[in-house]
Amino acid sequence: MPDPVARHPWGVPPWKIDFHPPRVPLPDSVDVAIVGGGFSGLATAAWLRRISPLTSVGVFEASEIGAGASGRTGGLALAESAAGDLPGLGDVLAGLSDILNKLEVDCDLQLPGAWELGRGDAAKQAPGARPGRSPIQWSDSGELRVVNEVPGGTIDPGKLVGGLARAAHRLGARIFEHYLVEAIDWHPQPALKFRSQSVRASKVLIAANAFSLELSCLANKAQPRLTLAASTGPISDEEIAAAGLADRKPFYTVDLPYLWGRLCSDNSIVWGAGLVNPPPSGNLKEIEIDSPEPSRMFETLERRVRGLHPVLAAARFTHRWGGPISFRESWTPAFSRHPGSKDAIVLGAYAGHGVALSVYLGAWAAEAILGRRELPTWGRLDSR
Repeated sequence: MPDPVARHPWGVPPWKIDFHPPRVPLPDSVDVAIVGGGFSGLATAAWLRRISPLTSVGVFEASEIGAGASGRTGGLALAESAAGDLPGLGDVLAGLSDILNKLEVDCDLQLPGAWELGRGDAAKQAPGARPGRSPIQWSDSGELRVVNEVPGGTIDPGKLVGGLARAAHRLGARIFEHYLVEAIDWHPQPALKFRSQSVRASKVLIAANAFSLELSCLANKAQPRLTLAASTGPISDEEIAAAGLADRKPFYTVDLPYLWGRLCSDNSIVWGAGLVNPPPSGNLKEIEIDSPEPSRMFETLERRVRGLHPVLAAARFTHRWGGPISFRESWTPAFSRHPGSKDAIVLGAYAGHGVALSVYLGAWAAEAILGRRELPTWGRLDSR
């Protein structure tokens, strides 16, 4: 296995981001300032420019686009939030498809459905449990089998980040990489503070991630974690069929121990399990995936995968990596006016369900910024 840790403390995922914006000087002001260059921020920027071409938009990313959760996710696109369906949420996957089509983003979106897996008596009693033979029959703390099918599919995270950034740039949004927003002064007008400059804005979107909890007023309302994933090299179509994955549906367990996975276009398989708690400082950036706890978790994951089915016994793992996510107590996303200003919106804390939701809610946020749509009650920061 290559040594990705030498290049990044969280390892290197298999996805590639093939677009980065040209460097341009910071403006004195913009109509809409977006903090964060992941799926949410880039989708909001592109959609804003599409529906309001005269609105000036700046995206300010502390590192490079996709450097956080968006470029380090496993790429499972699911139809609901981590808390399930939410009032007024609508059809997330249909909305995602429509947004990507209108923005001309090709990210290998495939929506064949997703399998929920379970074990033993719990599996038999699960809602939607399937009688008879399951396509998947794996050994993992009992017999692991398909108990339900839900809407869902997969994307290539690198292509989605690059595609959204390319669309936003093409439509006239300006994207600024390596510009950390250190603070925001809210009065009399929002002003983003950088190391040696500030940018005024009429409206602000904070596309919150595990590193911007203070800025977004989520510090005491969301918990950051580092998720872990590993990828095998490609296997043959015959081996995929033998393992029960010929339908190429992504999957996740509905009981513990947790496991999720998906096939990629080259027949490699991404597997994920485990959450690493933040250090006492709360800063996930201090975690290195070759440190003892993550290393032990990776070894456990890879051993589990090799024991699932005989065709996986000799699986060769090519990538190990981690990605930051954050959870609210309610497991619902934050989608709310910022307590500091009615002119700012906070969006984030997807609890691992952000691939489809982030783009879908990013377009919703763009419409809300322009006064064309209301925010949902379930995303308020005063709710848990």
